[in-house]
Parts: sequence; structure tokens; C-alpha cells
Amino acid sequence: MNGGEFMVRVRRKEVVAAALPVQEHWLPLSNLDLLLPAVDVSVFFCYKIDIPHGDGDVDVDVDDEEKYFRGFGSMVRALKRGMAEALVSYYAFGGEVVSNSVGEAELLCNNRGVDFMEAQADVRLDGLNFYNPDLSIEGKLVPKKKNGVLSVQVTELKCGGVVVGSTFDHRIADAYSANLFLVSWAEMAQSKPLSVIPSFRRSLLNPRRPGFYHPSLDDIVDVMENADKKTCKMGIVVDGRGRLSSGDDDKIALMATYFGNVLSIPFGKKIIGELTDQPLSWVADEVHEYLKAAVTKEHFLGLIDWVEAHRPEPAIAKIYGKGSSDGPAFVVSSGQMFPVAKVDFGWGKPALGSYHFPWGGDAGYVMPSPARDGDWLMYLHLLKGQIKSRMQHLISLGL
Repeated sequence: MNGGEFMVRVRRKEVVAAALPVQEHWLPLSNLDLLLPAVDVSVFFCYKIDIPHGDGDVDVDVDDEEKYFRGFGSMVRALKRGMAEALVSYYAFGGEVVSNSVGEAELLCNNRGVDFMEAQADVRLDGLNFYNPDLSIEGKLVPKKKNGVLSVQVTELKCGGVVVGSTFDHRIADAYSANLFLVSWAEMAQSKPLSVIPSFRRSLLNPRRPGFYHPSLDDIVDVMENADKKTCKMGIVVDGRGRLSSGDDDKIALMATYFGNVLSIPFGKKIIGELTDQPLSWVADEVHEYLKAAVTKEHFLGLIDWVEAHRPEPAIAKIYGKGSSDGPAFVVSSGQMFPVAKVDFGWGKPALGSYHFPWGGDAGYVMPSPARDGDWLMYLHLLKGQIKSRMQHLISLGL
């Protein structure tokens, strides 16, 4: 059976709210949050679980089955308990995104809770084929979020393995923030103390008075060359936490726990012919060149001021909408800090973990991240034409 051709049956749905009351309040999005589109991002973890019936394909007696289901049930209970306790500190994930009087998104922290689903899939862990994540992951191993900010699905596999998948609103959290939550959720599931208490101090990203930004940030329209010279555009996700706190020891500690988006996605473009003709070292130098201006404190302060100067007009990091007929576009995000080894809910480290970016636009997504035991995973979510071109290039190199 093809690893993407399997059935998933949702057995139970419920809403998990914070274990303690949360005082209802409004939390504005920062100017950097407002640069993100209304797109959901997913992350999933696969766990190998030993079950009583060997390879999972033979009949077992009732007693063994009851033990098996009790085992999965105990995992689900631990996940729900840990979620409820984690939401006390990470209350943003238990709220709802609504529009304010001028049409901007804001977060209503009302302890609405997290949609939590238990599911069963008729596939083994070693039978999953992640080649096409839109078939094997999207809507199967990670939930489609319909309400709130965060949705979770725990899926029991045919072999006894378990997949814990979640989907969250990118406007509320970047990967750094989501990673903080995932580790805290695992800690709560094991009844451990939280290693990090998140901060929601939006004042850390307040615009300056008076504001100032470099004119290059006004380049929100990308004018292309003639159609015979198609270009390739690559955006690099830059985390601004370290840049904004540069030289300030107190702010370093504050930004390390800040929950929200602190990202910039500068991008460069080159004619495809140049990229194929030049050596890889030349391409690397070009990437470093266009990144220079975006890895500074002033860049992020200017970006905050730029959004402030244009509010309430909606803005978006332009790489998200670039691609299609004028040439390919993709975003590269480093998953170097992906804490896959720390997302242990009590039954061991994941055998595999990865983010999934199903935003459905013209730009592809590339994210390398650690797997386990020194291995790395390269996540690629590209358009069919991009994949075909890449495979042809690898074949020409004899790889």
C-alpha cells in the first residue's frame, strides 16, 4: 500500500481548556505578527511504541487488546492533562483570533480551549511515505484547524506507534514560540516543572517615537524583468530575538522567552541562467550579501516602524506571494533549534519529528532540522514543477 493511501478515523473529539481559570482579556498582535498571513502551520512527532501483539498483523486475544487500548488511552490522558496545565501559562494558544474595529487581527484570551482529537490509522509507522506531505500528512496525521488558535490530533497506528500532530495559527506564534510550547507540554505531561515561562510583553516590540525605516523597506512591489529571463527568488527566515537584544543583557533574557513572531524574511532574486551557470560558492556569496542588511538590530527596529507607519493597511512579507509565471520562489527556514529530542511525553523520544507548511501559495518551503541520534531531516514542500526541475538537476549530476 502506498504510504499516502491510508484511512484515518477520528474516534473522539473534545475541547481541552486551561486547568485554571484565565481572566478574559485582549492581547494585541505586534507589528511583526501583522506581517504574517492568516496561514496555519503544522508540526508532528512519530513515536515507536511496543505493543503486546508482535508485528501488529496477527490476531491477539482479548486480554492483550484490552491492555493495548488501555496503553493508548493512558497516553491520551497524559497528553490532555499536560495540555490543560501548559495552557495556564501558554494561554494564547487557548484563545481566538478576532478582528478589531479597524480590521486588524487581535487575540481574545478567553480560554476557549484547544480542539483535541483521537484518531486511528490503518497504516504502520514503517509504511508511511512522506514523499508527498499533502497526501500522507495534511488532514491525516495533522488536523485541519477549524476553530481557535491550536488544534491537536493523536493518531494510533496499526503497529502500535503513535503520531502527535498539531496545527496552529502562524500569526500568533513563530516556530521558536511553538517550540517553547511543545517542550513545556511534554514537561507537563510528565509532571515536571516548566523550564520556561513564556512572556507576552508586546512592549518589547513597540515602534520608536519618532519612527524611522530605510527606504528599501518600501519596496513591497517586485518588478520583474522581461518574461524571457525568469528569476528564482529565495527568502531566508531571520529570527530577530538575538538582534533586537544585542548589547542588552536584560533584554536577552526577556526576548529568550518572548512568545510571538519575531521574524523577517528578506529575499534575493537572480536570473535562473546565472544560478545554473555559476558555481555553488558564488550562489552562497550572493545569499550572504543580501542577508547582510537583515541581520542587524536596525533592520528589525525599522521593520517595526515600517508597519506602524502603514497601519491599518494590511501588509505581508512579500516572499509569500512571489512565484508563478515569473519564476519559482521558496523560503528557507533553519530548524537547527527544533527540540525534537525534548518532546518526550513519557514514552520516549520521537522516532521522527517535522514541521509541515501547507500554506497553498506559490512559494515553496525548505526546512532542515535535527531528527535524532545525529541525523537530519530535510523538509521540502515545493510545487510539482520545482520538484521535477530539482530531480532533473540531481540526475544530471549523477546523484
